[in-house]
Amino acid sequence: MSHPYKRIAVKIGSNVLTRKDGALDITRMSALVDQVAELRRAGIEVILISSGAVASGRGELKGIAPAHKMDSVDQRQLFSAVGQAKLINRYYELFREHGLHVGQVLTMKENFGTRRHYLNQRNCMMVMLDNGVIPIVNENDTISVTELMFTDNDELSGLIATMMDVQALVILSNVDGIFNGMPGEPGVEVIRQVEPDRDLREYIRTEKSGFGRGGMQTKCNIARKVADEGIEVIIANGRREQVLVDLVLHPDSVVCTRFAPREGNVSSVKKWIAHSSGFAKGCIYLNEKAVEAVCGDRAVSILPVGVTRIEGDFEKDDLVGVMSPDGRNLGMGRAAYGSAEARKLLGRHDCKPLVHYDYLYLE
Repeated sequence: MSHPYKRIAVKIGSNVLTRKDGALDITRMSALVDQVAELRRAGIEVILISSGAVASGRGELKGIAPAHKMDSVDQRQLFSAVGQAKLINRYYELFREHGLHVGQVLTMKENFGTRRHYLNQRNCMMVMLDNGVIPIVNENDTISVTELMFTDNDELSGLIATMMDVQALVILSNVDGIFNGMPGEPGVEVIRQVEPDRDLREYIRTEKSGFGRGGMQTKCNIARKVADEGIEVIIANGRREQVLVDLVLHPDSVVCTRFAPREGNVSSVKKWIAHSSGFAKGCIYLNEKAVEAVCGDRAVSILPVGVTRIEGDFEKDDLVGVMSPDGRNLGMGRAAYGSAEARKLLGRHDCKPLVHYDYLYLE
């Protein structure tokens, strides 16, 4: 059967890979690996973004690590160090049974903060894919600190999906998708298709999963942003038998939520900027006329004449937030000047753009 995908990213949540006691669910891991192997035989490249290291380490050290410090940063680092070794070793053994090679990619949020680091990571994974190696990506919790951590691996999966130009991002959780009410109540069902611009806020609950840091709200926000960049996003139940294979080869047979991709191409630079909101070195404030122009139908750059003030200290090519006069966040852009030079040019007409349209992403 034909399929529309050449490359997909698959995020596997902690609640899919672990049992209630935090131990790895080897049976579930094995089933998912079997499915990835089947997709590979169908000619689809797969990038795995796998949770489970911290939960696995927590289960491994149960009764050893102090119970009152189970969620502290240092305990999280300990669990990650122990659990990541266990997790990747299991993947290695399971994929080896199919004659497939895997490679570990540990990353941190700040590694996406500069274009150079971003491209270094992309090149690393492209080399792996070109040589038939399956990248298995996870956050490096052993050296991350709280304020610089991803919301959870949903956020990381969105970055990886856009960075690697996949056709689909599959987020496997312990639920079937986004429901149009409280699951289990009469008449409540999974929202099967989400078109661009559809408002889902009334359906999203804010509870976090048992072993993860995020929840359905995070998944929905990430899915929306990634779909707006032209990538289909699927939220499905990772505990369903043959879920990955059926999502790709028999899509009508799976109850899930699919976010339809927005039509049109988004440049790789804009994709990077879109997911870099935490790395702005400063802010530029626009006047009302500039806001109207930037938010209009035509593609326009931000000129110094439309900027009223600048906050922060930044250098040329740093990322800056783009703000309305009342402080509303409009988007992100890459500065063509450092902050000192930009301040000297405020209000001038005869200058090149402060943020060129090619390096401007609007929310």
